[in-house]
Amino acid sequence: MVEFKRKLYKRGSSFETTIPMPILMLLDKNKKYNVVFAYDEDSNRWYIKFEERGDKKGLDKRL
Repeated sequence: MVEFKRKLYKRGSSFETTIPMPILMLLDKNKKYNVVFAYDEDSNRWYIKFEERGDKKGLDKRL
């Protein structure tokens, strides 16, 4: 099993962390993505998936 540890950083009223480069290696660097964190209550685990964004100007402001 491969594990990555990352620190949580306080930023204003929320927290953020970095995503390790080995996880991002298979993504096309010319495209933009949203990172989706999903929690499965049955297995008590978090999953990360990447969705390609259709916008070219940055994050969708509705999120």
